[in-house]
Amino acid sequence: MGNNKSTVSSRYIFVVAIGSFILAVIFTLLSETFASKFNNLLLSFVFLAVIITINILADLVGTAVTAASHTPFNAKAAKRVKGAPQGLQLIKNADRVANIANDIIGDITTTVSGALGISIVVQIMRVGPQFDQFWLNVLLTALISVFIVTGKAVGKKLSLSHPDEIIFFVGTILAKIERATGYSPFQKQRGSKNKQKVGKQ
Repeated sequence: MGNNKSTVSSRYIFVVAIGSFILAVIFTLLSETFASKFNNLLLSFVFLAVIITINILADLVGTAVTAASHTPFNAKAAKRVKGAPQGLQLIKNADRVANIANDIIGDITTTVSGALGISIVVQIMRVGPQFDQFWLNVLLTALISVFIVTGKAVGKKLSLSHPDEIIFFVGTILAKIERATGYSPFQKQRGSKNKQKVGKQ
């Protein structure tokens, strides 16, 4: 199974708090831009679908990383399979990855989807004032909840059935990003470990 040793530190918690605030502001600004500035129902629904999809995918990855096993990734990393080292790092930092995916991204996108739903209701009321705003709000909120809950249920089934495949897929994506940009989210950590080894010698 996954890594049970916690890698969460006080510094990490502080960084997560700041990052969560920034992400919440960014997602909220984007939702308000789509809903209010563009004043386009189609774009608002598309953005709502994107937010819900991000929510579901984040939960899928967060669940899979806690269920994935080191063994196949160690073997693939030894054979220099692309994506395997990144997948292995995800598993080694399972608690952080799960926290970021399930708690930070999941909670923020859930909140934003609710706020965006309210904005969509307001837009619908402008187009068709004959609708009852109360029941329209209840209906849209219920639909958003259904999509999120159902999507997460399906995602959890997939992530628990095929955790290694999912994390390897994510690792492959990270490897491509790392190759294109030269940035790795685990680069500093690797460097700090090397310094500790040098210090001990």
